[in-house]
Amino acid sequence: MAIDPKELREAFGSFMTGVTIVTSTTADGEPIGFTANSFASVSLDPPLLLVSIANASGNYDNFVGAKRFAINILSEAQTDASNTFARRNPDRFAAVSWTNSALGSPILDEVSAWFDCTMHTVVEAGDHAVLIGQVEHFHTAGLPGLGYYRGGYFTPAKVATEVMTDTKGLISAIIAHDDSLLLVPAPEGGWALPTVEIGNEGADNALERIFARHQPGASPSFVYSVYTDTDTHRQFVTFLCSTPEASARDGQYVALADVPALDIADAAVKSMLQRYCRESALKTYGTYYGNHTCGVVKELIGRES
Repeated sequence: MAIDPKELREAFGSFMTGVTIVTSTTADGEPIGFTANSFASVSLDPPLLLVSIANASGNYDNFVGAKRFAINILSEAQTDASNTFARRNPDRFAAVSWTNSALGSPILDEVSAWFDCTMHTVVEAGDHAVLIGQVEHFHTAGLPGLGYYRGGYFTPAKVATEVMTDTKGLISAIIAHDDSLLLVPAPEGGWALPTVEIGNEGADNALERIFARHQPGASPSFVYSVYTDTDTHRQFVTFLCSTPEASARDGQYVALADVPALDIADAAVKSMLQRYCRESALKTYGTYYGNHTCGVVKELIGRES
């Protein structure tokens, strides 16, 4: 079978990815970087990750010969930075705010997460080289990441206004920290998710009200569930959120292992949280669309374990 490079690129583009900016310095200490979505985790012990760089890149020799590099996972607001580092721009770093890492690689401000690496291995692979780095330092800010799909950006945390059809619907949040999630007492007894009515303020502001009351350090990742209760005709939208904070302002963190045995007042929420526990263990997530009893889950992100 003859492979058409253009068609192959389009096929590869059907895989949703995040967006990163890979940085390092030249032998003279000048900062260098490029945009890449060919990033993946490799190993936890030792902690390894990889990213690939094209042989035709103007940064190829510098990165292949580098002793260290950093991965900056971009947040939803950083499409301009992604575009800047994707182009042949001689002064890319003038357009962004950044600081040097402990190892000396540039770390961009306001990224979702960063990894400071020493070079572990360089593997020549066709028209690219695979850079395998050993993680020496890292940080996650909990900001929602910038996505890339079929040649275009997408912002998973900002789609609520597109899926909401009921301006009086309810917004809830699965706020996750490590292997636990935040629950609140339900008015009718048992447990529930932090929830507010959306009203006329919009989904973003409603979600911020949840964070302000329960966990100010939280931020949304993507819409996890959209369903309509066919008995009440109300729409429910749930965001999957994360936080680096181990304590909540209002509510209680519950270990995922304990969630299936809890008294969850709402049957639809109980089913959703059971799905979240399964998906969290597999690190493969999807968004549910349907009603309060049946629907479909469309896979959003996944990671090979």
